[in-house]
Amino acid sequence: MIKNTTLFFLLFLFVQTAWAQSASITGTVLDKGENQPIGFATVTLLEPGSNKILSGAIADEKGKFLLEKLAGGSYLLQVHFMGYETARLENIALTKDQQLNIGNILLGASARLLQEIQVTGQKATVYHQIDKQVYSAGQFQAATGGTGIDVLKNMPSVAVNAQGEISLRGSTGFTVYLNGKPVQSDAAQILSQIPANAIDNIEIITSPSAKYDPDGKAGIINITTKTGTNNGFGILANVQVGLPSVQDYNNAESPKRYGADATVNFRQNKWDISLGGSYLRSDLAGRRVGDVNTTIGNRFTSFPSVGERSTDKYNHSVRGVITYAINKNNSINAGIYNGTRTEYRLADIFYTNTTTNQTTGQIIGRSNYFNSNLVSRHGTFTIANLDFNHTFANKSTLTASGLFENDNLSGFTRNRNLKNAETADTLQYTETTTDRPLRGYRFKLDYAATVGLGKLEAGYQFRYHEDDGNFLYREKNLGSTHFTLYPENSGLVSLNNQIHSFYTQYSGKLAKLAYSGGLRYEYAARDLTIREEPTLELNLSNLFPSANALYTFNDNWKAKAGYSRRVQRTSNFALNPLPEREHSETLEQGDPNLLPEFIDLAEMGVIKNFKAGSVFFTFYHQSINNTINRVNRVYADTIISRIFTNAGRARQVGLETGLDIKPTAWWKLYFGGNVYNYSIKGSLFNNAVAVNNSSLVYSLNTNSTFSLSPTLNLQWSLNYLSERATAQGEDSRFFSPNLSLKKSFMNGKLNATLQWQNMDLGLLKSNEQRITTRGRDFYTTTNYIYEVDVFLVNLSFNLNQLSKKTKFTESEFGEKEF
Repeated sequence: MIKNTTLFFLLFLFVQTAWAQSASITGTVLDKGENQPIGFATVTLLEPGSNKILSGAIADEKGKFLLEKLAGGSYLLQVHFMGYETARLENIALTKDQQLNIGNILLGASARLLQEIQVTGQKATVYHQIDKQVYSAGQFQAATGGTGIDVLKNMPSVAVNAQGEISLRGSTGFTVYLNGKPVQSDAAQILSQIPANAIDNIEIITSPSAKYDPDGKAGIINITTKTGTNNGFGILANVQVGLPSVQDYNNAESPKRYGADATVNFRQNKWDISLGGSYLRSDLAGRRVGDVNTTIGNRFTSFPSVGERSTDKYNHSVRGVITYAINKNNSINAGIYNGTRTEYRLADIFYTNTTTNQTTGQIIGRSNYFNSNLVSRHGTFTIANLDFNHTFANKSTLTASGLFENDNLSGFTRNRNLKNAETADTLQYTETTTDRPLRGYRFKLDYAATVGLGKLEAGYQFRYHEDDGNFLYREKNLGSTHFTLYPENSGLVSLNNQIHSFYTQYSGKLAKLAYSGGLRYEYAARDLTIREEPTLELNLSNLFPSANALYTFNDNWKAKAGYSRRVQRTSNFALNPLPEREHSETLEQGDPNLLPEFIDLAEMGVIKNFKAGSVFFTFYHQSINNTINRVNRVYADTIISRIFTNAGRARQVGLETGLDIKPTAWWKLYFGGNVYNYSIKGSLFNNAVAVNNSSLVYSLNTNSTFSLSPTLNLQWSLNYLSERATAQGEDSRFFSPNLSLKKSFMNGKLNATLQWQNMDLGLLKSNEQRITTRGRDFYTTTNYIYEVDVFLVNLSFNLNQLSKKTKFTESEFGEKEF
């Protein structure tokens, strides 16, 4: 009886204590200067006098925080975020059961940041948050009037080569998010659709948590775009004109460069409406110089080549988004996007073929011919999304999101071998045409609630992608008057992807340690049907764990660590086995049995703030299974077959660093660097060829800004990528220096920028790259020489200073396959 009475008494005390601790404090953390939310700020509740930590929380992405299960009493509230002064709210009186909303807490910029904003009108280039690095797009003047690619290539771990391929920490696979929404498309194609002037920030997430899609072996790049900040009307408009070319590449036509884009925002009470539109003509002149040789038996064939390689690009789009706050607990967001992309890539190449008998040394064949190669790609994209957000009485949230996309992709590759450039009679004429309708759906359901001193998140997502491609390969030889269809290279290729995923994640803060950990389960089904052949099925079940930690020593030092498991899925282009004659000497095809790559990412680093700026160092390791490479083998004496294959296992170990410093009142320096060792081991062609290659690779992205006057800035930038190994050879170094002069008028509302891109002056060999591969029976090397000394003039007008995020809908599926 005594034992039961004691147990009852202890239980009574526990219930009374829990009941007494039922008060809460909520609020929102904002930037004092721009009145914008500061996501992931640290909120700490202290005991007055002793400064003992009693409770704490991390604000969400909208700056909102909640401290609950509190007892009545007097408290001290402290709010901290890197780059801002710490806010302290004293003598907060809280009664039993009180639900106290203290409203907005305004954080002022630190002394260093204030100096940059008020004295020079320039913000810091990079900010470090708990789960990401955030870069201010407006600091890169060379990107003005361009696209998202022009902004992105300035990030410390990002490199862009001569072919326009983008790599993050040396990996071309990463996922692009637009204002927090994942876009399942090729990075280069997506970013080339987004005007640089409309981008507010770029967020680099190299160790994503389980709540994100696991797609992308190098992590996530999130693009945030601009809208208005306050009630009323705002507009951002830009016009760009390219000056005549300086260098002559003997191209058939002179390149044309011009464009315009605009973003209009109206915000009033419960309504927030944004509209955007853009048009960009962005041609690029250039040449290609190559040398290829093959060995079949004792026949050695060499066919060097030289000629034009130019591209004409046309982009235009309209987009809109409407957000309506039904009440304080419910809101809806609807968006629509319609865009068109057209590209023509012309390669008019002169070939000199010589075949030699290796046994006797006798020349047994020689021919010269002209190859005119034209590739056309056209795509129309129509996408719509609808999101609903609900906040419950206990401050937990439920978000439902849906997206539908319908695209039509088409194009052709016309490959004509002629006796010379003046004749119309073809020695051989091949044409591949493509017609591909794409449909895609995505549905997400996410729930988040405060549990203990942290936040618990969970969700479900369904993704579906349908791609029916009709490919036709035709050929016409000398003397023929009509094309002959080749059934073995033609047919219908149907691909269906279904992905179900569930995740749960918990994040919180203990004293100076912020942490998060989660697990994602995914079931993915891939069905590939080629013509009338049996369907190839690939069903995979996988777990994707993640963990992140950030420890704050003081206002100047922080340390972080993270782990994430990722997947790089196989694209339709890499799976399609139907051959396409991409060039006279190249036949391209995919492998329908490709396996996706699985990647383990791990990193750890430190962040140091000092009076004149900040610096960070991050060590990272990537282990990649089923590495996918595009490799070469001999198809015929003058044709190389280029195919995709799983080449084995690769590893990257590297160091990433960034420095943002303002040595003087008139000079600001930003430097980003990445150095890593890449190694690959495996085999090709059913173990016929062993792969064992490695190299030390580094990239540098830097710019210096000189304030010549309060309204005149001069900026010089350099993007450099070193030589690096591939599965069968190496790619040469690639670099691009740029200079820009920016003049502001009308208190900053009007800006004029003169850009000098790819500075060369006939001395530097900038904007060119050599790609080399070799095997036992072949050797290829091609030098791509693209236009240098490009001059552009850009005018930008900003009414009411658009600077907040907007969630424009973008392509979910189709851009990847463009």
